Amino acid sequence: MKSQDFIYAVSRIRMKETKLLSRKDIDRLISQADYDSVLRTLSEFGYSCDNSDDSSDILSIEQQKLWALMAELVDDMSVFDVFRLQNDYHNLKVSVKSVYSNKSPDSMFLSGGTLEGSQIYECVKNRDYKELPTLLGETAANALDILLKTGDGQLCDAIIDKASLDALAEFASKAQDEVIKDYAELYIASANVKIAVRGAKLEKSLEFFNQALANCNSLNKDNLAKSAVKGFDEICAYLNTTKYKDAVEYIKKSMSSFEKWCDDLLISGMKKQKSEPFTIGPLVAYILAKQNEIKAVRLILIAKINGFDDIKINERIREMYV
Repeated sequence: MKSQDFIYAVSRIRMKETKLLSRKDIDRLISQADYDSVLRTLSEFGYSCDNSDDSSDILSIEQQKLWALMAELVDDMSVFDVFRLQNDYHNLKVSVKSVYSNKSPDSMFLSGGTLEGSQIYECVKNRDYKELPTLLGETAANALDILLKTGDGQLCDAIIDKASLDALAEFASKAQDEVIKDYAELYIASANVKIAVRGAKLEKSLEFFNQALANCNSLNKDNLAKSAVKGFDEICAYLNTTKYKDAVEYIKKSMSSFEKWCDDLLISGMKKQKSEPFTIGPLVAYILAKQNEIKAVRLILIAKINGFDDIKINERIREMYV
């Protein structure tokens, strides 16, 4: 799209931004007494809660509405593949495990991929991958073969997760918009850190880290792998030499604290797109903002079901875009 083509799309997004949940709205949800009260408040905010008692259905509808909006605003949805590819690989993971266990995958698919989840599932079930993009098809064949031979679900996940990061890196390398490159870089770097920390705790080998970690510009893959083999403290020492040194204190608390730090950093960086009218940036920022909102709502709903107190919920809520 040319810069002038974004003017209408961005003006629509500006209107939609006024409907995003603010921190005040999130606080109101948290303050509700129970799950049903949260649903009633979400209905006031425009969520489709009337016909479903299942929170996953409610949030799935919001995801569908998000991608339907983007389809209205742009002619070529491939500009959003930085997000859509992640859904493809999630749906591939669901498909492979469903074929292995001979269970229906329908309720576990994410919407908003480059392909329908059911299409990926049919290709995996029939061992016919020609309708899938090359990397996705090769990953499907490899992951299913490994799972059938070993029954190792973690290894299967690692294969698909690595391919997902590689696909994201390839897409970002060809993107012209810095906002997409920045998002992909932080996403891949944070994924690498999580792989390194979890692998270190399980005392994984250097070979494992070399296979599981993806290339990115802001972290040296080899140095991170060597640090991970030596243990958690070495990972932190290496990260202190990088642009992610501020994340170390959060990593030492927990992975969930680190994930929140990454999400807050991303949302904070996206706020500058509010003043940009001629690029895809505001649309990308809106997608991230809406996904961040959905994540917050999911957390609140789960917390209310399980009786968590408001303090615990607030500790995990991310910074909001509005």
